[in-house]
Amino acid sequence: MSIHPTAIVDPKAKVHPSCKLGPYCVIGADVELGEDCHLVSHVTIEGPTKIGVDNGFFPFTSIGMAPQDLSYAGEPTRLEIGDHNEIREFATINRGTVKGGGLTKIGDYNLIMAYTHIAHDCQIGNHIIMANAATLGGHVTVGDWANVGALCPVHHYVRIGAHSIIGGGSTITRDVLPFSKTSAERGTNAYGLNAVGLERRGFSKERIKKLHHAYRVLLASKLNTSQALEKLKAEADRGEDVDMLIRFIEESERGVIK
Repeated sequence: MSIHPTAIVDPKAKVHPSCKLGPYCVIGADVELGEDCHLVSHVTIEGPTKIGVDNGFFPFTSIGMAPQDLSYAGEPTRLEIGDHNEIREFATINRGTVKGGGLTKIGDYNLIMAYTHIAHDCQIGNHIIMANAATLGGHVTVGDWANVGALCPVHHYVRIGAHSIIGGGSTITRDVLPFSKTSAERGTNAYGLNAVGLERRGFSKERIKKLHHAYRVLLASKLNTSQALEKLKAEADRGEDVDMLIRFIEESERGVIK
């Protein structure tokens, strides 16, 4: 195991022998580090926190600290981080709260850029990019392949749909539609389909065509949301992607950005 002489590792921590711990890292009790994790320097991790394989932590990241919630009373809540994530400088990720299920969870292959904050009880999927200083309030859910732009504050309990992209500086207070482009440039509105992103991820022309049609019905027709959903549900060949979009809207508790 490669541990710099200035690093401090609690005897109760479980650190895989293949990990590399750089200068001035602090690893607390109840922390589990999987294979090939690399802590560059000045990384602090508290537990209970379980971290998978091949994760990189850059200087001054703060991982698994107590939630910033006034109701928190020291309960042993948890943070779980999957595999192959890159967590850049000054990022902060907090453990969960009892009222939120006790768990903050990060999936696999995510890029969490500098100064990002992921608050208590957030659920982050896979292949997500969170640009510099993106900020998630508590209980936020982020779907796979979403891209949260720089300097975006996201209100607690908001859901960010899969394959969506949010422009930098957007304040998000309602749910972000899957597959959408959403930006504050137009008053924080969804203004179309993230077609370029879908093409890059291998979506067929037919799948994109069906989603384009669904977005025209939702955003460009004279129908209200309920009427638009009824129209889409009446179309037999709408496809699984449109079904996912319909379910997302119907399950929304905060309302969606249109």
